[in-house]
Amino acid sequence: MRLLHTSDWHLGQHFMGKSRQAEHQALIDWLLDQVEAQSVDAVLIAGDLFDTGTPPSYARELYNQLVVRLHAAGVALLLLGGNHDSPATLNESRELFARLGATVVAAAGNDPAAQVVVLPRRGGGAGCVVCAVPFVRPRDVLRSQADQSADDKQLSLQQAIERHYAAVHAAAQAEIAALPGRLPIVATGHLTTVGASASEAVREIYVGALEAFPTAAFPPADYIALGHIHRPQKVGGLEHVRYSGSPLPLGFDEAKQQKEVLLVDLDADGLQAVTPLPVPRFQGLVAIAGNLDSLSGAIGAAAAEGTRERPAWLEITVADDDYLADLPARIEALTDGWPVEVLRIRRQRGDAVARLAATAGETLAELEPDEVFARRLEHEALDDALRAELTGRYRAVVAGLRGDDA
Repeated sequence: MRLLHTSDWHLGQHFMGKSRQAEHQALIDWLLDQVEAQSVDAVLIAGDLFDTGTPPSYARELYNQLVVRLHAAGVALLLLGGNHDSPATLNESRELFARLGATVVAAAGNDPAAQVVVLPRRGGGAGCVVCAVPFVRPRDVLRSQADQSADDKQLSLQQAIERHYAAVHAAAQAEIAALPGRLPIVATGHLTTVGASASEAVREIYVGALEAFPTAAFPPADYIALGHIHRPQKVGGLEHVRYSGSPLPLGFDEAKQQKEVLLVDLDADGLQAVTPLPVPRFQGLVAIAGNLDSLSGAIGAAAAEGTRERPAWLEITVADDDYLADLPARIEALTDGWPVEVLRIRRQRGDAVARLAATAGETLAELEPDEVFARRLEHEALDDALRAELTGRYRAVVAGLRGDDA
């Protein structure tokens, strides 16, 4: 059984005023080629299929296209909801997709057996059994209790998620007992684990999300396919616990990462191999830094990742000369004639006043509400208790505004 593990596609992402539609189309085309070339039996996407709960129509079209093309190739597909996904949006196509060999698990429910999925081999027959656990919202597994501290709430949530995994694993064992032969078990998750390395593009947009789930709390499984963290990595050095990472860089801090999907080989004896498959860069995305004298050469080097038809997108951090009022005009002059497009200019300064001035050039489109609130608190002289209280009140208000499917 060969499984292709990927996650965090964020279809419909609006990146600093730029659409990623062309990149995601190229990604789907590339993935279908790899599915054939690598003899993949099933594809698993571990959450954050969409960037928002209300994705644009072109993102839904890409999503539908992926399902239809994998069905035509005879390849099973397992789609899991992430913290950016709306369960209602994913569930609206669930029954239709089931007819096309795609299983959607949008949210953790009360029936553990509903999150047990048997993925077939391409030639027929069961290949593996999956404990298909999506992003777990607190309301899915936990009832709120009065007078709990923040630490108590975190511990209660961790324990509730651990119990949920145990229940799904028990249901998977019952499913395996009813099938002939020994089948490997795969578990999934869309969360942060202890020791995982995140990036600035990872956004905890659901208030009350668990900060970090202990690796030891996962149920016994031959492979654990994780999503939510965009950097591909083993967890705790364990070969069988992996984040595939996002296939596209979703922020400039990810620009230097080699993105990948994972080929996971399993048989009756368990995990045999995990092979990273590098994903090509479909859009030049480059972060450069320096003073005006050094930036010219760096911009020329970055231009190698762009074309006239598809210029490379740049984030430029200016040092030494960052005080200049006409800095944008100077940067424009340096990039003139090169196949590049500057999406963001940062000014590198050392003191707090200068940092505030540097962020003044950012637009609200570049920031999440949580970032705006956090930055506002940075400029207030507050003790830790008051800061924590204000943060708690903010999160409570946001949770009420976002509602169940925000």
